[in-house]
Amino acid sequence: MTMQDKQAWSGRFNEPVAELVKRYTASVDFDKRLALFDIQGSLAHAQMLASCAIISMQDLKDIQRGMAQIENEVLCGDFEWRLDLEDVHLNIEKRLTALVGDAGKRLHTGRSRNDQVATDVRLYLRHAIDELIMLVRALQTALLDLAQHHTHTIMPGFTHLQVAQPVSFAHHLMAYFEMLKRDAERLADCRKRVNRLPLGAAALAGTSYPIKREYVAELLGFDGVCENSLDAVSDRDFAIEFSAAGALIMTHLSRLSEELILWMSPRFGFIDIADRFCTGSSIMPQKKNPDVPELVRGKTGRVNGNLVALLTLMKGQPLAYNKDNQEDKEPLFDTVDTLTQTLRIYADMMGGITVKPEAMRQAAFQGYATATDLADYLVKKGLPFRDAHEAVALAVRFAVERERDLSELKLEELQQFSDLISDDIYAALTLEGSLAARDHTGGTAPQQVAAAIARARKSLA
Repeated sequence: MTMQDKQAWSGRFNEPVAELVKRYTASVDFDKRLALFDIQGSLAHAQMLASCAIISMQDLKDIQRGMAQIENEVLCGDFEWRLDLEDVHLNIEKRLTALVGDAGKRLHTGRSRNDQVATDVRLYLRHAIDELIMLVRALQTALLDLAQHHTHTIMPGFTHLQVAQPVSFAHHLMAYFEMLKRDAERLADCRKRVNRLPLGAAALAGTSYPIKREYVAELLGFDGVCENSLDAVSDRDFAIEFSAAGALIMTHLSRLSEELILWMSPRFGFIDIADRFCTGSSIMPQKKNPDVPELVRGKTGRVNGNLVALLTLMKGQPLAYNKDNQEDKEPLFDTVDTLTQTLRIYADMMGGITVKPEAMRQAAFQGYATATDLADYLVKKGLPFRDAHEAVALAVRFAVERERDLSELKLEELQQFSDLISDDIYAALTLEGSLAARDHTGGTAPQQVAAAIARARKSLA
């Protein structure tokens, strides 16, 4: 092994690393996606070293020149990644040294790969969070665009997947808007804890060089520095927190996917999903399968699995850095990729949904969705709620036996369950009347839903 081919740490060892071990421990195949963030962090570190007179201004200029070329090679796909150099950091450092000589060797002064990789991951994740928040907002906008046309479209609301009360389709969609709103808030809050600088913690104890960590933090746009060097290099709770937020996003989209799948079934027939998001059957020519929402439902499992993987990765590690943490990147990258792809395709898919209002309306007549309205009517007439509940239960049973809706019963038939019922009951038993009665913030009355949509648009502006 020539001096040029030796590892950065190989002077301590009497024999080279076995090829199998080299392949097993290398991370460059997946951590090379951190390359641009590694360059960004290294440039800020070099600028700080020069400002503290730890390296010369000429060294800084050479490092900047070499990094500019490396960045161009990475962006153009011309950079040669070498497995024997283990990871993204050593690959870039070796190339920099080849380009600018000793200045490249001086770049690593006052830092370790431990604080370097922690910085790279935080820079990467901060960027990913910013993009994901924009994608969540795009999906929220798609939901609003669909909802605004359906404030008066009546569908059954369900509990236990049984018809419960009438709601508007817009009101139903706005429930998912609220979920995504909280998802975006969680991402933004997580970003605050991601946005702390580990660099300067070095291997675990800090460095004896007179560095200025706050200056590097300012150059890189961090809100501050990690206050404890041991914690800075060893913990990945910020990645776990992000993965938990990502799992919740996917869980919400999985719930919506389940509903889209049900609604598209002929048994419901509430909606149709555009052909470009569906596939056919190899044997049944009539089939139109909702593959995209099915895959979203399935991919939620892998994102949940990534969260568990990261939690398990960290649970047994003593301070400070351990090689285990090399395994943090693939689950994190996969979660970012899955969220990015899912949010993009979901926003497009929501714009391609055809709503079938009449099917929704007919379904709302099934299951006696206005029974609660009859009970409320009786309570407003002075009957205690529990007595009203019992009276309506008997009326429903009477209607079920005759295969008629409550609104189809004659006045004298209804009056046998309470003499408080008069001919004004029929206004309360209509689907429109049921919606209109829920006229308060958060209710399904059309004017309240329209107001909620207006507030939502304002929040996204």
